[in-house]
Amino acid sequence: MTPPWITTYLSPAEWKQKAAHLEERLGPMLRDYVQKRSWHIKNPVLDFLFEYYNYRPATLLKWSPGLGVALQGEEAESFLEQKEFVKRDGAVMLDPSLFPQHRHATLRWIRDLLQITLDRAPVWGCFGMHEWAMVYRIDRPRHAHIPLRLPPDEIAAFVESRPLLCTHFDAFRFFTPEAKPMNRLPLTRMNQEDYEQPGCLHANMDLYKWAHKLFPWLDSELLTDAFLVACETRTVDMQASPYDMREHGLEPICVETVEGRQLYQEKQQAIMQRATPVRQRLLHASNQLLSFIETSSTPATSASTSYTSSNAVENS
Repeated sequence: MTPPWITTYLSPAEWKQKAAHLEERLGPMLRDYVQKRSWHIKNPVLDFLFEYYNYRPATLLKWSPGLGVALQGEEAESFLEQKEFVKRDGAVMLDPSLFPQHRHATLRWIRDLLQITLDRAPVWGCFGMHEWAMVYRIDRPRHAHIPLRLPPDEIAAFVESRPLLCTHFDAFRFFTPEAKPMNRLPLTRMNQEDYEQPGCLHANMDLYKWAHKLFPWLDSELLTDAFLVACETRTVDMQASPYDMREHGLEPICVETVEGRQLYQEKQQAIMQRATPVRQRLLHASNQLLSFIETSSTPATSASTSYTSSNAVENS
């Protein structure tokens, strides 16, 4: 009997093709990054994504079909080494009843945040000033290995000449003590949902974080799309910062000029357009997982799936 959450069966040729496509999309870039990192070559975009979010490049190359897909063929049994997969009626699949109970509240919070952000109108006009506020009147910037484009006094003067309109707490929390009171919104962790909005670069970059927290319950294609949005977003983030990124091949977006602010907003809008369908798909995936979690009551047994209750631990 087909489990109620299964909508698709993939033959060995079909799921192997999908796994190979993941390797084609990310393999060369990630292997190049890992090699250069072993040589201590900095990459301000990828270093941030793998250090700030604390996920390893290898995880991105670990293919998952996502919830609702059953894999056929003997070779699919290799997925049973992962605690979230089971075998039923000759096919290997993810079982929603194995999603750890202690993560249910987090899953609902992510779902709600995705929905709230999707429904809210975008806010423009911040012009990437969060990175400037992070180095405002400070002796040692966070990214001390990267030179600044402007002298500290000019950076301070520009910050003081502009309104700080940050809506994202996880950017705001890195403001210098002198810059925090200058932000127009009283951001805290507790009121994050009140201000999160889809035009924010960091809110769109965080789609990669939410995708990782849902992995492997969502498919690798969606995780990859979220990661690539994060790469594009972090690139613009650093281009608009007061750091001089030209040594790393990134031309500055000079938001201290009228032309630079116009270019920043154009890129900000383009990122939102690319991020919106990813946010919609993440919302669908989280709703789908929650739906089956709430309706499933009988977990798989060790006799048929090699699963034991001790495996139900958090995977992130």
